[in-house]
Amino acid sequence: MSRSYPVYLFLLTAVLIRPVILLSQAPATSDFPVYSGNDLGIRYRATETTFTVWAPLAQAARLHLYQEPVGGEGRIIDMKPDTAGSWKVSVPENCEGLYYTYQVYNKAPLGYAWSQEVTDPYAVATGVNGLRAAVVDLAKTDPPGWPRGHLPTGDSNAAVIIYELNIRDASMHTSSGISNKGKFMGLTERGTTNSFGASTGLDHLFWLGVTHVHLLPVFDFRSSDESVVNPPYNWGYDPLHYNTPEGTYATSVSDPATRIREFKQIVQALHKRGLKVVMDVVYNHTGLTETSNFEQLVPGYYYRRKADGSFSNAAACGNETASEQPMFRKFMLESLLYWVNEFHIDGFRFDLMGIHDLTTMNEIASTLRSYRPDILLYGEGWTAGSSPLPDSLRALKAQVSRLDKIAVFGDEFRDGIKGSVFDYHQPGFVSGAFDNLSSVQFGLVGGVAHPQIDYSKVNYSKVPYATSPRQMIAYADCHDNHTLWDRLSLSAGSYSEEERKKMHQLALAMVLTSQGTPFLHAGSEFLRSKNGNENSYNAPDSINAIDWDQKTIHQETVNMVEALIHMRKRNKAFRLEDPATRLRFLDSLPKGCISFVIDGEGLRGGWKKVWVLFNANKEAHSIKVDIPVNRNRWGIYLQNSQPVEDRYIGSKEYIKVEGLSCTILYEPTSISLRRSSRTGPEGSLRRARRSGR
Repeated sequence: MSRSYPVYLFLLTAVLIRPVILLSQAPATSDFPVYSGNDLGIRYRATETTFTVWAPLAQAARLHLYQEPVGGEGRIIDMKPDTAGSWKVSVPENCEGLYYTYQVYNKAPLGYAWSQEVTDPYAVATGVNGLRAAVVDLAKTDPPGWPRGHLPTGDSNAAVIIYELNIRDASMHTSSGISNKGKFMGLTERGTTNSFGASTGLDHLFWLGVTHVHLLPVFDFRSSDESVVNPPYNWGYDPLHYNTPEGTYATSVSDPATRIREFKQIVQALHKRGLKVVMDVVYNHTGLTETSNFEQLVPGYYYRRKADGSFSNAAACGNETASEQPMFRKFMLESLLYWVNEFHIDGFRFDLMGIHDLTTMNEIASTLRSYRPDILLYGEGWTAGSSPLPDSLRALKAQVSRLDKIAVFGDEFRDGIKGSVFDYHQPGFVSGAFDNLSSVQFGLVGGVAHPQIDYSKVNYSKVPYATSPRQMIAYADCHDNHTLWDRLSLSAGSYSEEERKKMHQLALAMVLTSQGTPFLHAGSEFLRSKNGNENSYNAPDSINAIDWDQKTIHQETVNMVEALIHMRKRNKAFRLEDPATRLRFLDSLPKGCISFVIDGEGLRGGWKKVWVLFNANKEAHSIKVDIPVNRNRWGIYLQNSQPVEDRYIGSKEYIKVEGLSCTILYEPTSISLRRSSRTGPEGSLRRARRSGR
């Protein structure tokens, strides 16, 4: 706060009037200079630290340096104007361990006034609750064995199976066997088991065979108090600082470097087990609006506005960012590159990606792939409200064909399988709504064109929107809305629990045999429940924590999921570029049955033919095996939704497909995909997995 202005005048200017009026006084956003340097934020050296901030409207800017993360007297250092609206100052001392904020002197309704003290949008470290940014030596945050400058790369055409997980959910339950409960370090522990001795946490992820672990927000978010021993639960979709890890997940919040080091240790631990890491990023809005660092530093620039000057709100969280503005586009790109280069992140999921413009998303894709050809990019192809930016310019699901290999979530498939998320009691295909056939077929081919699909009957999209199946995320549930098990409990409550278990297995089998990219909500492989809570973003751990004992209780479902993941990773028939040329749906089946055959001949891996059958009826059906194969017999990989070994059936025979189940037949190649014999509930397939990677 400026010593030249009374407190009441500052509050009146900064809080009550300034946010709306400044918009009309600021130049048109197209007139703002674009800073081309790559040094926004801080550049630390042991002898000097340079601070750079972009504030083109400011008449003056100053840096505040503090010894403490909260309170205390700070030093005020004037910054000097530099190129393209930037302000810069170098402090010729070792600033490691200091905290800092900025103030800028901008035009206000009653003349010029100092803004509030705000943190650096580019901050890479913060103090408690992000009240001040911190200066750290990033080299000192590297854990032992961290390969600085080296990025793990992989085959961009390899199988991808995504597992969505919240850091806190993974370890808080007493059954997790994890010591560092609710912390980054909990997911680095090995040898953890549930009450029955089955693996949990990191070991479970490896054993299950997924390829990518999608972590719900791990950046610094506003909604959870870092200063208390047991912070309240929150998913964290309210960003405070985009470039620093969240403090509630760190074992210490008093040292800003700890959260950075420990998040690197998670990435390192997952990479050592062959697992890649996806960050859930939320660039579409900020947790603060008028008082955010963006708005205080450059009023009227970073957020979209309505015609009356008020903040637009397509995120339904108070604001929406303007990705089309060159300096916010630059911020997004540099932030993502920071996570890739400093933390070796392997992919990003974009929250409400439909708010961002197409140009920004495609520039992000092309730039990140120049660093990581195998980077995984996907997001929600919708918004939570209307936006002033035209639909034709935004990264909506309908525009996915204009995106550069960026995928969107296939809600047609999701709701076709289990029923609309907006009507809890509406059944889906697995629970008896057989009129959803086209929506399920749409998802099974990955949202692309296929001559056998009646697109007029697909639930939301009446045309194929993807150019490749990899542009559709195939899923039945995620952190949002009810878990699959809770949803089936509502829409299929008249069915027995055993029948609902079979529906659950059938839904996951559809996801894992889709040509789209399969996505699993953590714990769905053992019927995870949140006690019916459909929006558990701030619910207690008693609702959100994963009960790992359910893994043993529902071992049959776990076995099916593990078997299908193994099959998918080893078989290219489940990741076709053009399913229309190789995948054929069978006609003349009983109502409530879906069946398709994939021609895998010449795919250099896996089976020559695959035959998948789904029966969503309560009663069994016998299907004639009249598709010719070599030696006139089919191998059986899955029957009654359970993996089998060394079982075959001849052509011209009938196979019994049990009610509410999936059956998978195959024509083997010279390289058989027979499963290793199991040695108990966690039988070893590790050798096969390693060769698959």
